[in-house]
Amino acid sequence: MANTPEKKVKDKVRKILDAAGAYHFMPATHGFGASGIPDIIGCYHGSFFAIECKAGTGKTTALQDRNLRMISKVGGYSEVINETNLIDVELMLARIKAECLSAKG
Repeated sequence: MANTPEKKVKDKVRKILDAAGAYHFMPATHGFGASGIPDIIGCYHGSFFAIECKAGTGKTTALQDRNLRMISKVGGYSEVINETNLIDVELMLARIKAECLSAKG
């Protein structure tokens, strides 16, 4: 994969996820999988999350938006991340961890 601006965002997100110990993977669609699937799928403290990565002013497609909404609707976490809001990945992980610890009492 070329070192595109979007790939740089994906690499930074994966580094944050790795540092937190989150399980994650990047679904390989390459024309064979379903369209609109988020770039990064994972699980952290028992919670499902999905992250769509964009570079610069890149916008999500209607199908990507639909998938992210569906994930949120069923209780998963979803984020759209670019170079300017990488902190949102850390905030999402902190929310997941806090909710997990709160549920355990």
